[in-house]
Amino acid sequence: MPSADQIWMGPLPAADPRGLAAPRIGIAGISIESSTFSPHVSGDEAFTIRTGPDLLAYYPFLDESRDLREAADWVPLTHGRSLPGGAVAPETYAAMKRAILDGIASEGPFDALFLDIHGAMSVIGLDDAEADLAGAVRDALGPDTLVSASMDLHGNVSRPLLDAVDLITCYRMAPHEDWMNTKERAVYNLLTRLRGELGADPLARRPWKAWRQVPVLLPGEKTSTRLEPAKGIYDAVPEVEALPGVLDAAIWVGYAWADEPRCQAAVVVTGDDTGVIAREAERLARRYWDARADFVFVGPTATLHEALDLALAPGAARPYLISDSGDNPTAGGAGDVSWTLGELLTRDDLAAGDRTVIHASVFDPAAVATLAAAGVGVRVTVDVGGRVDPGPRGPVTLTGEVFSVTDGDPVAGTQVVVRAGSVHAIITERRKPFHHLDDFRQLGLTPEEADIVIVKIGYLEPELYDLAQDWTLALTPGGVDQDLLRLGHHRLAPGVYPFDTSESDPDLTPVVTRRGEESPAC
Repeated sequence: MPSADQIWMGPLPAADPRGLAAPRIGIAGISIESSTFSPHVSGDEAFTIRTGPDLLAYYPFLDESRDLREAADWVPLTHGRSLPGGAVAPETYAAMKRAILDGIASEGPFDALFLDIHGAMSVIGLDDAEADLAGAVRDALGPDTLVSASMDLHGNVSRPLLDAVDLITCYRMAPHEDWMNTKERAVYNLLTRLRGELGADPLARRPWKAWRQVPVLLPGEKTSTRLEPAKGIYDAVPEVEALPGVLDAAIWVGYAWADEPRCQAAVVVTGDDTGVIAREAERLARRYWDARADFVFVGPTATLHEALDLALAPGAARPYLISDSGDNPTAGGAGDVSWTLGELLTRDDLAAGDRTVIHASVFDPAAVATLAAAGVGVRVTVDVGGRVDPGPRGPVTLTGEVFSVTDGDPVAGTQVVVRAGSVHAIITERRKPFHHLDDFRQLGLTPEEADIVIVKIGYLEPELYDLAQDWTLALTPGGVDQDLLRLGHHRLAPGVYPFDTSESDPDLTPVVTRRGEESPAC
Protein backbone atom coordinates (compact mmCIF):
# COMPACT_ATOMS: atom_id res chain seq x y z
CA MET A 1 0.00 0.00 0.00
CA PRO A 2 1.48 3.38 -0.96
CA SER A 3 2.03 6.24 1.43
CA ALA A 4 -0.41 9.14 1.50
CA ASP A 5 1.68 11.37 -0.76
CA GLN A 6 1.68 8.84 -3.60
CA ILE A 7 -0.91 8.55 -6.33
CA TRP A 8 -2.96 5.44 -5.67
CA MET A 9 -4.90 4.86 -8.87
CA GLY A 10 -3.64 4.45 -12.40
CA PRO A 11 -4.71 6.56 -15.37
CA LEU A 12 -8.40 6.87 -16.04
CA PRO A 13 -9.73 4.77 -18.91
CA ALA A 14 -10.76 6.75 -21.97
CA ALA A 15 -14.26 8.14 -21.79
CA ASP A 16 -16.87 6.01 -23.54
CA PRO A 17 -18.77 7.87 -26.28
CA ARG A 18 -21.99 7.02 -24.45
CA GLY A 19 -20.75 8.51 -21.16
CA LEU A 20 -20.09 12.04 -19.94
CA ALA A 21 -16.77 13.27 -21.30
CA ALA A 22 -16.58 16.32 -19.01
CA PRO A 23 -19.00 15.95 -16.10
CA ARG A 24 -19.57 18.84 -13.71
CA ILE A 25 -18.66 17.74 -10.17
CA GLY A 26 -19.01 19.62 -6.88
CA ILE A 27 -16.84 19.10 -3.79
CA ALA A 28 -18.10 19.55 -0.23
CA GLY A 29 -18.10 17.97 3.21
CA ILE A 30 -17.47 18.16 6.95
CA SER A 31 -14.81 16.10 8.69
CA ILE A 32 -14.46 15.60 12.44
CA GLU A 33 -14.33 12.68 14.88
CA SER A 34 -16.32 13.53 18.02
CA SER A 35 -16.31 11.84 21.42
CA THR A 36 -19.61 12.10 23.26
CA PHE A 37 -17.72 11.18 26.44
CA SER A 38 -15.61 14.34 26.26
CA PRO A 39 -17.07 17.57 27.69
CA HIS A 40 -15.20 19.50 25.02
CA VAL A 41 -17.50 21.23 22.51
CA SER A 42 -16.22 21.78 18.97
CA GLY A 43 -17.30 25.27 17.91
CA ASP A 44 -16.46 27.54 15.00
CA GLU A 45 -12.88 27.90 16.22
CA ALA A 46 -12.26 24.16 15.80
CA PHE A 47 -12.81 24.08 12.04
CA THR A 48 -10.65 25.06 9.10
CA ILE A 49 -13.03 26.09 6.33
CA ARG A 50 -11.80 25.69 2.75
CA THR A 51 -13.64 27.05 -0.26
CA GLY A 52 -12.99 27.65 -3.95
CA PRO A 53 -9.37 27.29 -5.13
CA ASP A 54 -8.11 26.54 -1.59
CA LEU A 55 -10.42 23.53 -1.40
CA LEU A 56 -9.41 22.27 -4.84
CA ALA A 57 -5.73 22.63 -3.91
CA TYR A 58 -6.27 20.45 -0.82
CA TYR A 59 -6.39 17.36 -3.05
CA PRO A 60 -3.03 16.65 -4.77
CA PHE A 61 -4.67 14.23 -7.19
CA LEU A 62 -6.61 17.23 -8.56
CA ASP A 63 -3.49 19.27 -9.28
CA GLU A 64 -3.20 20.89 -12.69
CA SER A 65 -2.45 18.36 -15.48
CA ARG A 66 -3.47 15.32 -13.38
CA ASP A 67 -5.79 12.92 -15.19
CA LEU A 68 -8.54 13.35 -12.63
CA ARG A 69 -8.35 17.13 -12.78
CA GLU A 70 -8.67 17.14 -16.56
CA ALA A 71 -11.53 14.64 -16.58
CA ALA A 72 -14.17 16.94 -15.10
CA ASP A 73 -15.27 20.49 -14.48
CA TRP A 74 -14.57 20.70 -10.74
CA VAL A 75 -16.64 23.09 -8.62
CA PRO A 76 -15.22 23.30 -5.06
CA LEU A 77 -17.97 24.48 -2.69
CA THR A 78 -17.06 24.38 1.00
CA HIS A 79 -15.44 21.92 3.38
CA GLY A 80 -14.94 22.12 7.15
CA ARG A 81 -12.21 20.04 8.80
CA SER A 82 -11.35 19.82 12.48
CA LEU A 83 -9.00 18.01 14.78
CA PRO A 84 -11.02 15.34 16.62
CA GLY A 85 -12.72 16.63 19.74
CA GLY A 86 -16.01 16.76 21.53
CA ALA A 87 -19.43 16.94 19.93
CA VAL A 88 -20.02 19.81 17.50
CA ALA A 89 -22.04 22.80 18.62
CA PRO A 90 -25.42 22.78 16.81
CA GLU A 91 -24.99 26.31 15.50
CA THR A 92 -21.53 25.48 14.12
CA TYR A 93 -22.85 22.43 12.30
CA ALA A 94 -25.88 24.34 11.02
CA ALA A 95 -23.67 27.08 9.55
CA MET A 96 -21.41 24.63 7.71
CA LYS A 97 -24.37 22.62 6.46
CA ARG A 98 -26.09 25.77 5.25
CA ALA A 99 -22.95 26.90 3.41
CA ILE A 100 -22.85 23.58 1.55
CA LEU A 101 -26.54 23.71 0.64
CA ASP A 102 -26.27 27.36 -0.44
CA GLY A 103 -23.32 26.41 -2.64
CA ILE A 104 -25.31 23.64 -4.29
CA ALA A 105 -28.19 26.04 -4.92
CA SER A 106 -26.01 28.81 -6.36
CA GLU A 107 -23.47 26.72 -8.31
CA GLY A 108 -25.61 23.80 -9.50
CA PRO A 109 -26.77 21.80 -11.24
CA PHE A 110 -24.15 19.04 -10.98
CA ASP A 111 -23.67 15.68 -12.60
CA ALA A 112 -21.99 14.45 -9.42
CA LEU A 113 -20.68 15.49 -6.01
CA PHE A 114 -17.63 14.30 -4.08
CA LEU A 115 -18.71 14.23 -0.42
CA ASP A 116 -15.60 14.28 1.78
CA ILE A 117 -16.64 13.28 5.32
CA HIS A 118 -15.17 11.49 8.32
CA GLY A 119 -18.17 9.49 9.49
CA ALA A 120 -17.85 9.92 13.26
CA MET A 121 -19.13 13.48 13.62
CA SER A 122 -21.41 13.88 16.63
CA VAL A 123 -23.55 16.99 16.83
CA ILE A 124 -25.31 17.96 20.03
CA GLY A 125 -28.94 17.01 19.55
CA LEU A 126 -28.41 14.62 16.60
CA ASP A 127 -27.87 10.86 16.58
CA ASP A 128 -26.58 10.47 13.02
CA ALA A 129 -24.97 13.69 11.86
CA GLU A 130 -23.50 12.37 8.61
CA ALA A 131 -26.86 10.94 7.56
CA ASP A 132 -28.45 14.30 8.33
CA LEU A 133 -25.85 16.07 6.20
CA ALA A 134 -25.92 13.56 3.34
CA GLY A 135 -29.73 13.53 3.30
CA ALA A 136 -29.87 17.31 3.06
CA VAL A 137 -27.25 17.29 0.31
CA ARG A 138 -29.22 14.66 -1.60
CA ASP A 139 -32.41 16.70 -1.33
CA ALA A 140 -30.58 19.79 -2.60
CA LEU A 141 -28.92 17.97 -5.50
CA GLY A 142 -31.95 16.04 -6.67
CA PRO A 143 -32.19 12.32 -7.46
CA ASP A 144 -30.04 12.22 -10.62
CA THR A 145 -26.76 13.59 -9.23
CA LEU A 146 -24.25 10.84 -8.45
CA VAL A 147 -22.71 11.20 -4.95
CA SER A 148 -19.45 9.52 -3.92
CA ALA A 149 -18.50 9.63 -0.23
CA SER A 150 -15.00 9.15 1.18
CA MET A 151 -14.71 8.26 4.88
CA ASP A 152 -12.37 7.30 7.69
CA LEU A 153 -12.55 3.62 8.62
CA HIS A 154 -13.49 4.78 12.14
CA GLY A 155 -16.69 6.25 10.76
CA ASN A 156 -20.16 4.74 11.04
CA VAL A 157 -22.34 3.68 8.11
CA SER A 158 -26.04 3.71 8.95
CA ARG A 159 -28.73 2.76 6.47
CA PRO A 160 -29.88 6.41 6.06
CA LEU A 161 -26.32 7.46 5.20
CA LEU A 162 -25.98 4.57 2.76
CA ASP A 163 -29.23 5.47 1.00
CA ALA A 164 -28.28 9.12 0.57
CA VAL A 165 -25.11 8.36 -1.42
CA ASP A 166 -24.35 6.23 -4.49
CA LEU A 167 -20.73 5.24 -3.83
CA ILE A 168 -19.06 5.00 -0.44
CA THR A 169 -15.59 3.90 0.61
CA CYS A 170 -13.11 4.26 3.48
CA TYR A 171 -9.45 3.96 4.47
CA ARG A 172 -7.79 0.55 4.49
CA MET A 173 -4.92 1.39 6.82
CA ALA A 174 -4.70 2.23 10.51
CA PRO A 175 -2.64 4.34 11.10
CA HIS A 176 -4.21 6.17 8.17
CA GLU A 177 -1.29 6.36 5.76
CA ASP A 178 -3.74 5.96 2.86
CA TRP A 179 -6.06 8.81 3.83
CA MET A 180 -5.49 10.84 0.68
CA ASN A 181 -5.34 7.73 -1.50
CA THR A 182 -8.85 6.88 -0.33
CA LYS A 183 -10.21 10.26 -1.37
CA GLU A 184 -8.57 9.73 -4.74
CA ARG A 185 -10.21 6.31 -5.05
CA ALA A 186 -13.61 7.80 -4.27
CA VAL A 187 -13.13 10.35 -7.06
CA TYR A 188 -11.70 7.79 -9.49
CA ASN A 189 -14.68 5.47 -8.95
CA LEU A 190 -17.06 8.39 -9.43
CA LEU A 191 -15.48 9.32 -12.75
CA THR A 192 -15.49 5.75 -14.03
CA ARG A 193 -19.26 5.63 -13.53
CA LEU A 194 -19.85 8.98 -15.21
CA ARG A 195 -17.49 8.40 -18.14
CA GLY A 196 -18.44 4.78 -18.76
CA GLU A 197 -20.97 3.40 -21.21
CA LEU A 198 -23.84 3.97 -18.73
CA GLY A 199 -22.68 7.40 -17.66
CA ALA A 200 -25.39 9.40 -19.41
CA ASP A 201 -28.20 7.36 -17.80
CA PRO A 202 -28.79 8.68 -14.23
CA LEU A 203 -30.33 5.38 -13.09
CA ALA A 204 -28.00 2.93 -14.80
CA ARG A 205 -24.81 4.65 -13.65
CA ARG A 206 -25.73 4.07 -10.01
CA PRO A 207 -24.01 0.90 -8.76
CA TRP A 208 -25.57 -1.52 -6.30
CA LYS A 209 -24.32 -1.51 -2.72
CA ALA A 210 -24.27 -4.61 -0.47
CA TRP A 211 -24.32 -3.32 3.11
CA ARG A 212 -24.33 -4.98 6.48
CA GLN A 213 -23.54 -3.59 9.91
CA VAL A 214 -21.52 -5.97 12.06
CA PRO A 215 -22.38 -5.82 15.80
CA VAL A 216 -18.81 -5.21 16.97
CA LEU A 217 -17.38 -1.95 18.33
CA LEU A 218 -13.70 -1.86 19.18
CA PRO A 219 -11.19 0.96 19.72
CA GLY A 220 -8.80 1.78 16.91
CA GLU A 221 -5.89 0.70 19.09
CA LYS A 222 -7.24 -2.86 18.94
CA THR A 223 -7.84 -2.82 15.19
CA SER A 224 -4.57 -1.57 13.72
CA THR A 225 -3.95 -3.00 10.28
CA ARG A 226 -0.32 -3.53 11.28
CA LEU A 227 -1.44 -6.60 13.24
CA GLU A 228 -3.64 -9.64 12.80
CA PRO A 229 -6.53 -10.18 12.58
CA ALA A 230 -7.15 -6.70 11.11
CA LYS A 231 -4.18 -7.02 8.74
CA GLY A 232 -5.51 -10.15 7.08
CA ILE A 233 -9.08 -8.88 6.97
CA TYR A 234 -8.08 -5.61 5.33
CA ASP A 235 -5.67 -7.37 2.97
CA ALA A 236 -8.74 -9.16 1.60
CA VAL A 237 -10.50 -5.88 0.71
CA PRO A 238 -8.56 -5.08 -2.50
CA GLU A 239 -8.89 -8.75 -3.49
CA VAL A 240 -12.67 -8.38 -3.35
CA GLU A 241 -12.48 -5.09 -5.23
CA ALA A 242 -10.59 -6.83 -8.07
CA LEU A 243 -13.38 -9.35 -8.72
CA PRO A 244 -15.47 -9.00 -11.90
CA GLY A 245 -18.66 -7.10 -11.19
CA VAL A 246 -17.20 -5.28 -8.18
CA LEU A 247 -16.31 -1.58 -8.13
CA ASP A 248 -15.21 -1.10 -4.51
CA ALA A 249 -15.10 -2.83 -1.14
CA ALA A 250 -14.76 -1.31 2.31
CA ILE A 251 -14.83 -2.26 5.99
CA TRP A 252 -15.54 0.26 8.75
CA VAL A 253 -14.40 -0.39 12.32
CA GLY A 254 -16.84 2.23 13.61
CA TYR A 255 -16.24 4.85 16.29
CA ALA A 256 -16.01 3.54 19.84
CA TRP A 257 -16.21 6.80 21.81
CA ALA A 258 -19.67 7.95 20.80
CA ASP A 259 -22.77 6.53 22.46
CA GLU A 260 -25.10 6.43 19.46
CA PRO A 261 -27.14 3.56 17.95
CA ARG A 262 -25.28 3.79 14.62
CA CYS A 263 -21.89 3.03 16.21
CA GLN A 264 -20.67 -0.40 15.09
CA ALA A 265 -18.62 -1.97 12.33
CA ALA A 266 -19.94 -2.11 8.77
CA VAL A 267 -19.15 -3.62 5.38
CA VAL A 268 -20.10 -2.24 1.96
CA VAL A 269 -19.25 -3.91 -1.34
CA THR A 270 -20.23 -1.86 -4.40
CA GLY A 271 -20.70 -3.04 -7.99
CA ASP A 272 -23.04 -4.21 -10.73
CA ASP A 273 -23.18 -7.96 -10.03
CA THR A 274 -25.63 -8.18 -7.14
CA GLY A 275 -24.85 -11.83 -6.46
CA VAL A 276 -21.11 -11.28 -6.20
CA ILE A 277 -21.28 -8.16 -4.05
CA ALA A 278 -23.80 -9.79 -1.68
CA ARG A 279 -21.66 -12.90 -1.33
CA GLU A 280 -18.46 -10.94 -0.71
CA ALA A 281 -20.07 -8.49 1.72
CA GLU A 282 -21.38 -11.35 3.82
CA ARG A 283 -18.02 -13.11 3.68
CA LEU A 284 -16.14 -10.01 4.89
CA ALA A 285 -18.76 -9.36 7.58
CA ARG A 286 -18.55 -12.95 8.79
CA ARG A 287 -14.77 -12.83 8.88
CA TYR A 288 -14.86 -9.67 10.97
CA TRP A 289 -17.47 -11.06 13.36
CA ASP A 290 -15.66 -14.38 13.78
CA ALA A 291 -12.45 -12.54 14.69
CA ARG A 292 -14.11 -10.25 17.25
CA ALA A 293 -12.40 -11.81 20.27
CA ASP A 294 -9.02 -12.06 18.55
CA PHE A 295 -8.35 -8.34 18.21
CA VAL A 296 -5.62 -7.19 20.57
CA PHE A 297 -4.05 -3.89 21.44
CA VAL A 298 -1.45 -2.72 18.96
CA GLY A 299 1.25 -2.77 21.63
CA PRO A 300 1.88 -3.90 25.18
CA THR A 301 -0.54 -2.33 27.66
CA ALA A 302 -0.14 -1.36 31.30
CA THR A 303 -1.20 1.20 33.84
CA LEU A 304 0.73 4.45 33.71
CA HIS A 305 2.90 3.61 36.70
CA GLU A 306 3.61 0.10 35.41
CA ALA A 307 4.71 1.66 32.12
CA LEU A 308 6.93 4.16 33.92
CA ASP A 309 8.52 1.40 35.99
CA LEU A 310 9.34 -0.50 32.81
CA ALA A 311 10.75 2.62 31.15
CA LEU A 312 12.93 3.51 34.16
CA ALA A 313 14.22 0.01 34.78
CA PRO A 314 17.99 -0.51 34.38
CA GLY A 315 18.79 -1.45 30.82
CA ALA A 316 15.51 -0.19 29.38
CA ALA A 317 15.79 0.97 25.78
CA ARG A 318 15.93 4.71 25.12
CA PRO A 319 13.90 6.60 24.15
CA TYR A 320 11.01 4.72 25.68
CA LEU A 321 7.61 5.93 24.45
CA ILE A 322 4.41 5.80 26.48
CA SER A 323 0.99 6.48 24.99
CA ASP A 324 -1.18 8.56 27.31
CA SER A 325 -4.18 7.09 25.52
CA GLY A 326 -7.20 8.26 27.51
CA ASP A 327 -6.97 11.90 26.40
CA ASN A 328 -5.76 11.36 22.83
CA PRO A 329 -6.90 14.49 20.92
CA THR A 330 -6.74 12.65 17.58
CA ALA A 331 -9.44 10.28 18.84
CA GLY A 332 -11.62 13.02 20.35
CA GLY A 333 -10.07 13.63 23.77
CA ALA A 334 -10.32 17.13 25.20
CA GLY A 335 -6.53 17.47 25.32
CA ASP A 336 -6.48 19.19 28.71
CA VAL A 337 -6.79 16.17 31.01
CA SER A 338 -4.03 16.64 33.58
CA TRP A 339 -4.17 13.20 35.23
CA THR A 340 -0.94 11.85 33.77
CA LEU A 341 1.01 15.05 34.42
CA GLY A 342 -0.16 14.97 38.01
CA GLU A 343 0.99 11.38 38.42
CA LEU A 344 4.42 12.20 36.98
CA LEU A 345 4.87 14.97 39.53
CA THR A 346 4.21 12.57 42.42
CA ARG A 347 7.05 10.20 41.56
CA ASP A 348 10.16 10.47 43.70
CA ASP A 349 12.30 8.92 40.96
CA LEU A 350 11.46 11.87 38.69
CA ALA A 351 11.96 14.61 41.25
CA ALA A 352 15.64 15.09 40.46
CA GLY A 353 16.78 16.46 37.12
CA ASP A 354 18.98 13.53 36.17
CA ARG A 355 16.64 12.22 33.46
CA THR A 356 14.67 13.72 30.58
CA VAL A 357 10.99 12.83 30.57
CA ILE A 358 8.85 14.70 28.02
CA HIS A 359 5.07 14.90 28.40
CA ALA A 360 3.05 16.16 25.41
CA SER A 361 0.81 17.83 26.22
CA VAL A 362 -1.85 19.77 28.14
CA PHE A 363 -3.66 22.68 26.53
CA ASP A 364 -4.45 25.61 28.81
CA PRO A 365 -4.44 29.14 27.38
CA ALA A 366 -4.56 30.82 30.80
CA ALA A 367 -1.56 28.87 32.08
CA VAL A 368 0.35 29.58 28.85
CA ALA A 369 -0.25 33.31 29.23
CA THR A 370 1.07 33.24 32.79
CA LEU A 371 4.11 31.17 31.89
CA ALA A 372 4.97 33.19 28.78
CA ALA A 373 4.76 36.42 30.77
CA ALA A 374 7.15 34.99 33.37
CA GLY A 375 9.77 34.18 30.73
CA VAL A 376 12.46 31.58 30.18
CA GLY A 377 14.53 30.67 33.23
CA VAL A 378 11.99 31.89 35.77
CA ARG A 379 10.73 29.51 38.43
CA VAL A 380 6.92 29.51 38.51
CA THR A 381 3.93 27.85 40.13
CA VAL A 382 0.80 27.57 38.03
CA ASP A 383 -2.35 25.45 37.86
CA VAL A 384 -2.53 23.52 34.60
CA GLY A 385 -5.28 21.66 32.74
CA GLY A 386 -8.49 20.02 33.88
CA ARG A 387 -10.63 23.02 32.94
CA VAL A 388 -12.45 21.53 29.95
CA ASP A 389 -12.38 17.91 31.14
CA PRO A 390 -11.98 17.88 34.92
CA GLY A 391 -13.31 14.32 35.24
CA PRO A 392 -10.14 12.30 35.86
CA ARG A 393 -8.45 15.11 37.81
CA GLY A 394 -8.94 18.87 37.95
CA PRO A 395 -6.15 21.39 37.49
CA VAL A 396 -2.70 20.22 38.61
CA THR A 397 -0.33 22.55 40.43
CA LEU A 398 2.93 22.63 38.49
CA THR A 399 6.06 24.18 40.01
CA GLY A 400 9.17 24.40 37.87
CA GLU A 401 11.39 26.47 35.62
CA VAL A 402 10.21 27.84 32.29
CA PHE A 403 12.42 25.93 29.84
CA SER A 404 11.21 27.48 26.58
CA VAL A 405 8.50 29.70 25.12
CA THR A 406 7.65 29.26 21.43
CA ASP A 407 5.16 31.45 19.59
CA GLY A 408 3.36 31.13 16.30
CA ASP A 409 2.55 27.45 15.89
CA PRO A 410 -0.39 27.34 13.44
CA VAL A 411 -2.14 24.63 15.47
CA ALA A 412 -1.00 25.09 19.06
CA GLY A 413 -0.44 28.85 19.16
CA THR A 414 2.04 29.68 21.92
CA GLN A 415 3.74 26.69 23.55
CA VAL A 416 5.62 26.61 26.82
CA VAL A 417 7.83 23.88 28.28
CA VAL A 418 8.16 23.78 32.06
CA ARG A 419 10.90 21.65 33.65
CA ALA A 420 9.99 20.20 37.03
CA GLY A 421 12.76 17.83 38.07
CA SER A 422 13.09 15.38 35.21
CA VAL A 423 9.67 16.17 33.80
CA HIS A 424 9.47 18.49 30.80
CA ALA A 425 5.78 19.40 30.61
CA ILE A 426 4.54 20.90 27.34
CA ILE A 427 1.64 23.36 27.79
CA THR A 428 -0.08 24.70 24.67
CA GLU A 429 -2.42 27.58 24.03
CA ARG A 430 -4.65 25.41 21.81
CA ARG A 431 -5.20 21.68 21.37
CA LYS A 432 -2.49 19.98 19.34
CA PRO A 433 -1.46 16.38 18.66
CA PHE A 434 2.27 15.65 18.78
CA HIS A 435 3.00 13.23 15.93
CA HIS A 436 6.26 14.51 14.44
CA LEU A 437 9.77 14.89 15.79
CA ASP A 438 9.82 18.53 14.73
CA ASP A 439 6.85 19.15 17.04
CA PHE A 440 9.32 18.63 19.89
CA ARG A 441 12.43 20.06 18.29
CA GLN A 442 10.85 23.48 17.72
CA LEU A 443 10.42 23.71 21.51
CA GLY A 444 14.11 23.11 22.19
CA LEU A 445 13.58 19.44 23.03
CA THR A 446 15.47 16.53 21.50
CA PRO A 447 13.19 13.50 21.60
CA GLU A 448 15.90 11.16 20.29
CA GLU A 449 17.97 11.87 23.43
CA ALA A 450 15.13 11.67 25.96
CA ASP A 451 14.76 8.83 28.38
CA ILE A 452 10.96 8.78 28.12
CA VAL A 453 8.57 10.50 25.73
CA ILE A 454 4.91 10.46 26.79
CA VAL A 455 2.43 11.45 24.10
CA LYS A 456 -1.35 11.73 24.13
CA ILE A 457 -1.94 9.19 21.41
CA GLY A 458 -3.08 5.60 20.94
CA TYR A 459 -1.09 3.59 18.41
CA LEU A 460 2.10 5.39 17.44
CA GLU A 461 2.11 7.46 14.28
CA PRO A 462 4.95 6.58 11.85
CA GLU A 463 7.66 9.00 13.10
CA LEU A 464 6.99 8.10 16.72
CA TYR A 465 6.88 4.41 15.84
CA ASP A 466 10.33 4.71 14.28
CA LEU A 467 11.62 6.75 17.24
CA ALA A 468 10.55 4.26 19.90
CA GLN A 469 13.16 1.77 20.99
CA ASP A 470 10.44 0.30 23.17
CA TRP A 471 6.96 1.44 24.14
CA THR A 472 3.83 0.83 26.18
CA LEU A 473 0.22 1.80 25.62
CA ALA A 474 -0.80 3.20 29.01
CA LEU A 475 -4.49 2.72 29.81
CA THR A 476 -5.09 6.17 31.24
CA PRO A 477 -8.47 7.83 31.94
CA GLY A 478 -10.18 10.42 29.76
CA GLY A 479 -12.84 10.95 27.13
CA VAL A 480 -11.36 8.27 24.85
CA ASP A 481 -10.57 5.70 27.52
CA GLN A 482 -9.39 2.45 25.91
CA ASP A 483 -11.31 0.48 28.52
CA LEU A 484 -14.64 0.96 26.77
CA LEU A 485 -16.68 -0.88 29.36
CA ARG A 486 -15.94 1.70 32.04
CA LEU A 487 -17.15 4.61 29.89
CA GLY A 488 -20.84 3.85 30.36
CA HIS A 489 -22.31 3.32 26.88
CA HIS A 490 -26.07 2.76 27.17
CA ARG A 491 -27.54 3.72 23.78
CA LEU A 492 -25.83 1.26 21.42
CA ALA A 493 -27.87 -1.15 19.32
CA PRO A 494 -28.62 -4.49 21.02
CA GLY A 495 -26.04 -7.23 20.67
CA VAL A 496 -22.94 -5.11 20.04
CA TYR A 497 -19.79 -6.88 21.21
CA PRO A 498 -18.08 -6.51 23.72
CA PHE A 499 -20.87 -4.61 25.50
CA ASP A 500 -23.25 -7.53 24.90
CA THR A 501 -21.73 -10.98 24.59
CA SER A 502 -24.98 -12.95 24.32
CA GLU A 503 -25.13 -13.02 20.50
CA SER A 504 -23.33 -16.03 19.02
CA ASP A 505 -24.51 -16.00 15.40
CA PRO A 506 -26.03 -12.75 14.14
CA ASP A 507 -27.71 -12.50 10.76
CA LEU A 508 -25.06 -11.03 8.47
CA THR A 509 -27.05 -11.26 5.25
CA PRO A 510 -26.45 -7.96 3.47
CA VAL A 511 -29.03 -5.54 2.15
CA VAL A 512 -28.40 -4.94 -1.56
CA THR A 513 -29.66 -1.54 -2.57
CA ARG A 514 -29.21 1.47 -4.77
CA ARG A 515 -30.84 4.74 -3.72
CA GLY A 516 -33.42 2.92 -1.57
CA GLU A 517 -34.28 0.32 -4.25
CA GLU A 518 -33.55 -3.19 -2.97
CA SER A 519 -32.43 -6.01 -5.22
CA PRO A 520 -35.06 -8.77 -5.46
CA ALA A 521 -32.27 -11.31 -5.89
CA CYS A 522 -31.03 -10.85 -2.32
